[in-house]
Amino acid sequence: MTSKVISIVLGGGQGSRLSPLTATRSKPAVPIGGKYRLVDIPISNCLHSDITRIYVLTQFNSASLNKHIKNTYHFSSFSSAFVDILAAEQTPSSVAWYQGTADAVRQSLHHLAVHEFEYVLILSGDQLYQMDFQDMINNHIETNAEISIATIPVHANDVPGFGILKTDSNNMITSFIEKPKKDFESWASEVSDEMKAEGRVYLASMGIYVFNRKLLYELLMGNDRTDFGKEIIPDSIAHHRVASYQYEGYWTDIGTIPSFFEANLGLTDDIPKFNLFDSQPIFTRARMLPPSKVSGSHLEKTIIADGCIINASHISRSIIGIRTRIGIDTVIENCYVMGSDNYQTLEQIRESNLSNSPIMGIGDRCCIKNAIIDKNTYIGDDVKINCGNKKLEDGDYGTYTVQDGIVVIKKRAIIPHGTVI
Repeated sequence: MTSKVISIVLGGGQGSRLSPLTATRSKPAVPIGGKYRLVDIPISNCLHSDITRIYVLTQFNSASLNKHIKNTYHFSSFSSAFVDILAAEQTPSSVAWYQGTADAVRQSLHHLAVHEFEYVLILSGDQLYQMDFQDMINNHIETNAEISIATIPVHANDVPGFGILKTDSNNMITSFIEKPKKDFESWASEVSDEMKAEGRVYLASMGIYVFNRKLLYELLMGNDRTDFGKEIIPDSIAHHRVASYQYEGYWTDIGTIPSFFEANLGLTDDIPKFNLFDSQPIFTRARMLPPSKVSGSHLEKTIIADGCIINASHISRSIIGIRTRIGIDTVIENCYVMGSDNYQTLEQIRESNLSNSPIMGIGDRCCIKNAIIDKNTYIGDDVKINCGNKKLEDGDYGTYTVQDGIVVIKKRAIIPHGTVI
């Protein structure tokens, strides 16, 4: 049945909530887990579900995403499989950029028209989860639905952050309310006994949809509705068969710096909610990097990607990304260090040492806590980041930002020797 499915991954807008990580890249291209990109999550879920025709829609800072897709997803020339980028483009019928999720799909329909398909699977590019979409497609067909929405049971405390759906005894969605702040007790739905025991009785939309091809065209063409969650879905519930597909596994929207930070550090748990060591791997770019080299370091709950040279004294609950260099006597706690896109040559390192300027990576005798270090940064010796008892004020400080106590060192930033943040 998956041969009748085409998937669309929505790359999102400007990604301001993930700034400064999205200053030079689109949201789907943000590195995660030390070696992956956010876009690898929905694409891997598709490929493991035998959905092999995938479009990724984007319009902001798409160069690095284009490069990643081009270097990662290769299929046999005898196969119909593809992962293609559809960047916003001006056409005779539309000169505007994407105005929302539905508008992005509307402007891309002419690209889909050359393929044979019956169902369109629409996904978000900024979520962390593992799902078998075959089950969702089968449920869609068995219930004779025209639209299916993946839903996840949430606790009352989480309700104000989601669109909440109410279902009947057949798991058909009967009503929708957007991010209710109070008086939502009557919106509880039927869930499993396990979810009831956890107090998770409200069904939140996960932003994952299956549409019948014919209905999708009807809903999008000849009108100016721009968003699925705010317009298309609520308007469709009264007029079409809209099914809920309940998912009870791990899922998180990582569209903000705090949620992105916690999702990454959560990967270091003894038994993480999102398991990188699953039998179904996350697909990403295959890099020919040397194994990592660690000297004299105490590592605790730490993930280290390929190609690193680590001489730190202590690293705990942290992710160390590809090609990271860390100097002697350095302490790193609760950090995501994204790594580097290349190595400095020995000649470049000598020149930096002669000019007393930092080399790429993290220097000697540093202390870094509760921080995200973006790619290709130069952090000098004796640098202290978030190591004091004083709570840092939120704001943008040039080479770094602070959000909810998390310091984000910007991509390619140079932090001089002895700096205290």
